[in-house]
Amino acid sequence: MIDAKYQEPVREDEIREKIELGIRERSVDRAYANDLLVSIADVIGISTEQSVLRQEYEEFKNEMETVGPAEDVAEVLQIEQIVVLLGKADIIATLEEREKKYFSKRNSLGRQPLEPLQSFYCPITGDVMEDPVETPSGHSFERYAIEKWLAEENSSCPVTKTPLKVSALRTNKTLRQSIEEWRDRNTMIFIGSMKSQILSNEDEEVIVSLGKLRALCLERELHQDWVMMEDYLPVLVSLLSTKNFQIRSLVLDILRILAAYNDDRKETIAKTDDGIKLIVCSLARKIEESKLALQLLMELSENDVARNIIGSSQGCILLLVTISGSDDPQAASDAKKLLENLSFLQQNIVQMAKANYFGPLLHLLSSGSESVRREMAETLSEVEMTDHGKLTVCESGAVESLVAMLSHVDIEMKKAAILALEKLSGVPQNGLKMIKQGAVDLLFGILFRESLSMPNLVEKVVATITNLALSFASNDPDHHEIPFLESEEDIFKLFSLISLNGPNVQQSVLRTYLAVCQSPSGSNIRKTLRKISSVQVLVQLCEHENLAVRSNAVKLFCALVKDGSDETFEEHVGPKCVETLLRIISTSDNVEESVASMEIISNLPKNPKMTRWILDAGALELIVSILSNRFQKPEIMIESASGALCRFTVSTNHDLQKKVAETGIITTLVHLLDSGSSLTKKNVAVSLRQFSDSSGSLSMPVEPKSGLFSCCLASAEPGCTVHSGICTIESSFCLLEANAVNPLAKVLDEADVGACNASLDALFTLINGEQLQKGSKVLESGDVIAKMVKLLSSPDVRLQEKALVELERIFRLPEYKQKYKSSAQMPLVEITQRGSSRMKSLAAKILAHLNVLNEQSSFF
Repeated sequence: MIDAKYQEPVREDEIREKIELGIRERSVDRAYANDLLVSIADVIGISTEQSVLRQEYEEFKNEMETVGPAEDVAEVLQIEQIVVLLGKADIIATLEEREKKYFSKRNSLGRQPLEPLQSFYCPITGDVMEDPVETPSGHSFERYAIEKWLAEENSSCPVTKTPLKVSALRTNKTLRQSIEEWRDRNTMIFIGSMKSQILSNEDEEVIVSLGKLRALCLERELHQDWVMMEDYLPVLVSLLSTKNFQIRSLVLDILRILAAYNDDRKETIAKTDDGIKLIVCSLARKIEESKLALQLLMELSENDVARNIIGSSQGCILLLVTISGSDDPQAASDAKKLLENLSFLQQNIVQMAKANYFGPLLHLLSSGSESVRREMAETLSEVEMTDHGKLTVCESGAVESLVAMLSHVDIEMKKAAILALEKLSGVPQNGLKMIKQGAVDLLFGILFRESLSMPNLVEKVVATITNLALSFASNDPDHHEIPFLESEEDIFKLFSLISLNGPNVQQSVLRTYLAVCQSPSGSNIRKTLRKISSVQVLVQLCEHENLAVRSNAVKLFCALVKDGSDETFEEHVGPKCVETLLRIISTSDNVEESVASMEIISNLPKNPKMTRWILDAGALELIVSILSNRFQKPEIMIESASGALCRFTVSTNHDLQKKVAETGIITTLVHLLDSGSSLTKKNVAVSLRQFSDSSGSLSMPVEPKSGLFSCCLASAEPGCTVHSGICTIESSFCLLEANAVNPLAKVLDEADVGACNASLDALFTLINGEQLQKGSKVLESGDVIAKMVKLLSSPDVRLQEKALVELERIFRLPEYKQKYKSSAQMPLVEITQRGSSRMKSLAAKILAHLNVLNEQSSFF
């Protein structure tokens, strides 16, 4: 190395600069020295293997010691400095040598950390310095602090007040080295003494200590060496068996840091007793911990020995296959890469795992010892699974085993089973299977009889019951055969938990009842809930500060109000509740909650007192605003608002109808017949029918002309084509004045039966009683009669019968009888053959009107 003299032309300048910087800085670490030594080896063309580098360095060092006095003094000094610099490289020292050197120094330090010397503190910042610089007057400062001081138009030294310039500052290498030696000394003492704190029985103390250890490992690679030399590995690995998730996560991250970029440590970690086994166990826990374990195994698998141990670890491949199907793309990708790294061990192992990757776990769940069964249940509750994976687990027999564990006398067994059931019950098919196995009664028994011994599990039990309720309310064809919440006592007890627990339990209970109440068989549960005064509780929860609780309370309230008796709600719903519901509609960001509030308003008792409260609270104005700004609102809100408007348009209250009409909303309703959804069109048609029902009585008679020369004047102003009097939208709500006939007629072409029915009802108000002849002309002009004939062939019996009844009246008029005879004949004949007795009779009557009965008598 001496002979080379650094004359190689390619990297001579680069290496010289590194050497000069290293000598100048004096505090460079071993990584810098390692890199420099390898660079020199590359230039002079020797191997970078440890043994070769060590031999070359020893020769270099020996030759330096034999240099005679005749040599250039400056050169000798430079060589001495180079020897010291390269001596910091650990790649030329064996592990035993490094450990001997470390413990020799550490044992000489004592056990108590030293306080920093006063000279270590910066006079400006008051902190121990990182990069001290010295002024001409001999005072030292933190570089960034003194430079900032001088940049802020201070031209003198903060201590001596003598003039000072940045250019006069010089690095205080001696002080910096002293500070770093002090830090290293204290760090050695700290690492050496911290093991007892990490082995403490106090989880918080362990977490804090591990956090400090992790920070030190990240700070310098040298600290990682010290941790390894202090034999921390067995201690860290043993902590992977603790029950504290945070402790396990910190340990996994520290092990990953230690393993990174160091092949020897990878092998050492893999060989540590139970190390890989415990890391693999973490793969089956929460997703955050599973990811950390996966990252550590990926790091370790870069070493051949470690990779072989990982691949041979029981259950590892199975868990990796499971994670490879995870919804988390990064975890799935890492798992697949690790499986590829391990696949060389057994070419078909991945395929075998895919075929039955939960087989061993489920076998132990059903036939293992109690401790093993509990551990397997805990694993199922923590491992990340797709819905398909959850379904596979339950189809393989997990449900039976877990439900049986609910009856076990051991509390820990029950806890493990509940956690696993909560996880798996998120898939409806699994939930139905659990209900069939009797899980509901067992969960209720634990909830109401054993919750005092397991207060922390109440939330989990209720969450599992919620999942089962959602499964029960699913569209599975077998769900109606499964009993769920049939006992009035259970319904009462479960609902009572709302008053005894926090928001999480309250939300779960509300979701449970919301699910079962909205199921096809939920009428009995709704009836029981109203019976146990749940409405009173729900009214209070509509003002709950927790938005999730409030939202679910409003939705359940909505489900109960739709088919409840007026007395139930008159007792508990007052002006304050109405105002609360309207405030939710106006301010909530949750569309479903706003819609449910609007539907409650729509379905509250229709008595004058309740209607007055609703009007006084501003409901009409809010509804009109929503419908008038329909293009800025979600469609479901338009649907619910149009439904709520129907309560204000009833024909029995002309004053209320006029109040609504004066807002100008009728024109908006007509536009909604073109742009709204089917439900909106149905609701609009109902309001228009109710308005139109009043038109005949509200149409103003036409005043005849009077006076001596009245016979010479123009005829009186013509009245409404149907109502004969003077009609306006605001005064008589006339469908003709509102130009609603054609939009209503278009709805008859739609497939939605509800909208079609409501539109027919609205149009038929034009042919009520004596309005038949005039109204029929209007209907014909809108092509309504032809559409009514088509409805005779509708698959919906109600539409058929409704069209049949009105056509019987219209066909009494000669002009329509002749015009529609040919198109109506065959549909009428079909009805006489397949319709109900009443419809057959009506169809025959119409055929008689059309004079075709005798011609078609063979059909009857």
